[in-house]
Amino acid sequence: MARAIAEAKPFGRREGWIPFLFLLPAFSLLALFRLIPVLASFREALYGNVFSAAGPEHVFVGLRNFEALLQDPVFWKSVKVTMLFSLVINPLQATLALGLGILANQPVRGIRFFRSIYLLPVAVSLNIVCLIWRLMLDANFGLVNGLLAAFDLPSQPFLGAESHALWSIIAVATWKGVPYWTIFFLAGLQGIPKSILEAAAIDGANSVQMFLHVTLPMLRRVILFVLVADTIINFVLFIPPFVLTGGGPQLSTNLLMLETYRKGFLFGDTGGAGAISVLLLGIMVIIVGIEFALVRPREA
Repeated sequence: MARAIAEAKPFGRREGWIPFLFLLPAFSLLALFRLIPVLASFREALYGNVFSAAGPEHVFVGLRNFEALLQDPVFWKSVKVTMLFSLVINPLQATLALGLGILANQPVRGIRFFRSIYLLPVAVSLNIVCLIWRLMLDANFGLVNGLLAAFDLPSQPFLGAESHALWSIIAVATWKGVPYWTIFFLAGLQGIPKSILEAAAIDGANSVQMFLHVTLPMLRRVILFVLVADTIINFVLFIPPFVLTGGGPQLSTNLLMLETYRKGFLFGDTGGAGAISVLLLGIMVIIVGIEFALVRPREA
């Protein structure tokens, strides 16, 4: 056995390409559905439609699309709405997911059934979820207002008022997204060695101290992943505002991704839509960089 090990050839340069061969399908899909569209958006942001006697022409306009956006009040309102949406929903989803993960990690009777129940929203299509919630939040015949009336509480214009619409979308997106992120926190919690928790308990640490000084530090990588991935997903969230409110009322739920759709597909301004995509990517990179700086795991 020892002789066979000694005579075994090391992993040479010729075999070094084999792992990349297995990764090639995944890289190809990423390039096709992620990288190429991003590059196309950069290119499209520099072009615009010019109308002449011969008809519309798609010509190079340089930075004019960006200049037009900076003077567009609808774009700035979309930026404001998107930033408020992200600042609320990202920490909200991460906090609720962590709490739900802690509950799902308790060694109590029936915990497997509980884990199956809270995962149900993940199994339902986002389109179906939004259609169901649109019916439930209807101001006149919705189930939620029916429940409020049963307790003698006033009905609420969930999707029909500027003061309620964005918060209703946050609630629906949170209901759908939290169970998904809980899976990662549950995996992280189960990966913490029990010996560390037992040692902290022997040293006299109570539950709060163990959570703050043991559990949270060991979950920093999971927290960072959830925050970054959740930030990216919520910045490009499209279906909930599109299905629930269409960006209204009065553009109060017109997120940047929805504004990109409106410019490109409703108004035919593909250059403006490309410019919004580029700026949206820049905003995401900045915020993700801040999250890395704040939550990055400390090296030993």
